Amino acid sequence: MKPWQDLTHYAGFDWAKDKHLIVIVDREGQIVADFEFEHSAQGWKTFDETTSAWPHLAVAIETSQGAVVNQLQQALLEYFPAALEAFDDWAAPSCWEFVLAFPTPQALATAGKRRWEKFLHTHRLWRPETVEKRLAIFAQADQFKASPAIVQAKSQLAITLCKVLMTLGKQLALYRKQIEELFQNHPDHGLFGSLPGARKILAPRLLAAVGSDPVRYGSQEVLQSIAGTAPISYASGKLHRVHVRWSCDKFLRCTVHLWADCFRHASAWGQTYYRHKRQQGMSHACALRCLGYRLLKIVFRMISDKKPYDAELHALNQQKHGSWVLKLAT
Repeated sequence: MKPWQDLTHYAGFDWAKDKHLIVIVDREGQIVADFEFEHSAQGWKTFDETTSAWPHLAVAIETSQGAVVNQLQQALLEYFPAALEAFDDWAAPSCWEFVLAFPTPQALATAGKRRWEKFLHTHRLWRPETVEKRLAIFAQADQFKASPAIVQAKSQLAITLCKVLMTLGKQLALYRKQIEELFQNHPDHGLFGSLPGARKILAPRLLAAVGSDPVRYGSQEVLQSIAGTAPISYASGKLHRVHVRWSCDKFLRCTVHLWADCFRHASAWGQTYYRHKRQQGMSHACALRCLGYRLLKIVFRMISDKKPYDAELHALNQQKHGSWVLKLAT
């Protein structure tokens, strides 16, 4: 580190993900440069060319590590962390499969567009709003990277995390196998397995959360209240308010919320009901809560009668009672 007497200029560095801002002043505090540049190979080349006019430059930056600090070190500039932060903005893989598929920047850059697209589709990472930016980054992966020491350390860290995730994945698979076996051996697995949208993941969770004994609730209203789908009404004089029931079984409420969201995609009347609530001005969560309220009525009847869900029977009941949902769906 150079003695402070040798420093002739000072810079304030405001770093970000996509671009950086920098202001350079002399010893008298007069601004001699004020510019911004992109966080890219060309951007840092512009930074090096611009700051070459001040060989005795000190930079103050609000981080002590990461890609930006590494670039300043490679530029042989004096840098001073203005506020130490335990944050590293060095690009990390979105999933361990990505690291295994593209272990080095060179491997990523030379893989080609078709392989990149196949990877994104296979691992459900394809997003229309971000795919073009991602592909552009992949194509330039070998043009802008950290120093060899940082690349080696981060690569080892990525491999270590991959091994940890793979071990965790194996343990989760064992849990999933045990859950499936317990669910299949339960006498009421056919009831909850018949629920649209539940499938093999949410059906065991619903069975565990709701249970198979209707006596514990006594009525469907009690089940709806415990699950947090039944709202609380407050009335005093001319004042009347309805708000969310926060005091409830959080696990059951979350389970019903997840199932209601899946149910609306698997059921025509569920989707119609959800859309109608959204058109009334309700939020996504509120609409799902209302749908869950109706679904728990069905679940309570199922565990009481010990009969699986019957879409045709439900449609006939809706028609019999003149349901507005059925009218909107037809």
